[in-house]
Amino acid sequence: MTPLEVLADGVTVVDLAQPYEVGMPTSPMHPPFEFALRHRHGDVPYPGGFTGSHEIMVLGGHVGTHMDAVSHVAVDGRLHGGVPVADAVRAGRYHSHGIDQVRPLFCRGVFYDVPRNRKLARLDPGAAVGVADLEAGPEPRPGDVALIRTGWAQLWDDPRAYLGGEAGVPGLDLGGAEWLAARGVAAVGADTIALEHRPPGPGHAALPVHRLLLHEHGINLIEVMTLEKLSETLASAGTAEFLFIGAPLNVVGATGAPIRPLAVVGA
Repeated sequence: MTPLEVLADGVTVVDLAQPYEVGMPTSPMHPPFEFALRHRHGDVPYPGGFTGSHEIMVLGGHVGTHMDAVSHVAVDGRLHGGVPVADAVRAGRYHSHGIDQVRPLFCRGVFYDVPRNRKLARLDPGAAVGVADLEAGPEPRPGDVALIRTGWAQLWDDPRAYLGGEAGVPGLDLGGAEWLAARGVAAVGADTIALEHRPPGPGHAALPVHRLLLHEHGINLIEVMTLEKLSETLASAGTAEFLFIGAPLNVVGATGAPIRPLAVVGA
């Protein structure tokens, strides 16, 4: 057996990224995903019948499954660590705390399957995920990636329902975020548009969990994940731990970028 065959023997690799497609759920604060074929086969013929085709894509850095850089939020004009926004931005990009400065993640992942633990298909709109939900799962260690399932990915094909509107969206509350931050996790991910608990009502302007994790602790967030298959895979394996692999696109100076995270689950 080759080393690669040994690594692959008896493991399941689970894709945690939602597909990019026109019309996908997108926060109204960000530009939607656009896609068009720039050249079709036959538009530019080459000798011997050879042709090529390629496309153009337009999207914001916080559209689809993506990672937030710590430059995504500021408080009183300062980024994480007290860096003034005015000093961090030059020539229209972040030279400090940008997504290009996030290291690739190859580490232990811990899974908090909140609906399964509560014996629900998915959480209700506006339901909070707190300390008790996290204490029911694995104890995270420094450098881990913590993933929180709400079941909200089941609504992916209904953008209006997925975004929640005034009905609210389930997610991590401030107490739960403080619990994870105290344990030194490297990143926190979830299957909703903004990761954190948004109670019923208009908008989500305050985003206290973003403020705590990104601004106060420098912990990256991964949003718009799909965690349904991971839920089934881990339940079948009788574990809530896995190998997490992920790296955001290396977009210099961006506040966020697409990421295709993977979970590797042992037999």
